[in-house]
Amino acid sequence: MSGQVRITEVGPRDGLQNEKALVPVEAKVAFVDALVAAGCPEVEVTSFVSARWVPQLADGAEVMARVRRRAGTLLSVLVPNERGLASALEARADKVAVFVSASEGFSQRNVNASIAECLERLRPVARSARQAGLPVRGYVSCVVRCPFDGPVEPSAVAAVASELLAMGCTEIDLGDTIGAAREEDIERLLEGCAGVVAPSLVTLHLHDTQGRATACAERALRMGVRSFDGSASGLGGCPYAPGAPGNLATESLLAAVERCGFSHGVDAHAVARAGAAMRQTLTRIQRDSAAGS
Repeated sequence: MSGQVRITEVGPRDGLQNEKALVPVEAKVAFVDALVAAGCPEVEVTSFVSARWVPQLADGAEVMARVRRRAGTLLSVLVPNERGLASALEARADKVAVFVSASEGFSQRNVNASIAECLERLRPVARSARQAGLPVRGYVSCVVRCPFDGPVEPSAVAAVASELLAMGCTEIDLGDTIGAAREEDIERLLEGCAGVVAPSLVTLHLHDTQGRATACAERALRMGVRSFDGSASGLGGCPYAPGAPGNLATESLLAAVERCGFSHGVDAHAVARAGAAMRQTLTRIQRDSAAGS
């Protein structure tokens, strides 16, 4: 096998969103700048959600205003509604992402709404983003298992993906939110969604809860997936999903891509240094916070 695999670095958003101690803007900007310099084709910088939901990312506009922009790298942001989209446009985001769950239980606990209600809220967001010329990523969470409802059928994932495509999403990102997947689950998922979105058009977002994420990525590569999310140094998880301690480390993902005979164009060592620097920052902040309490 050969070819190019596209990596989206989600550490600055998904990697930091559930950290309780607030990370200074300067550290976030340095993190994003380092990831951009490493050659990541896309860096998900922040989200424009309510500060009450995710206090860590309340400074998203300032971070976006201060990061370096580089030709060939998209700076994307997560938005939950039209207000968030307006903030994204003002911040000159290159791309926006919207999100919905494939599980009713997770949807209710994450955004206090049903899947159908979430999709209805997102239609005007996707429409307005497309009118503004922005590509739209559609995240589907809990594509294998829900921490509240249990196993999720691929047909449920395919139904949500179909709705996101119909409203104008240009990319479908399938998220194993709690890291429950094994290789056979990924195969079943991709086969079950193939009638709606081919594996070659899917982005896969894996969590390494059980230490199986790289094996899942390799199985997905063999099935035709050519786009993945990674988080430098394995930072992050989902604050609303018990049992989701960490994303797949980008450097581990890059190594898996290489083992399978693909190229990616990212400096893995630079990504690892950026992740290590952020982990050091988090450790220092936590230590200072404990000393002051």
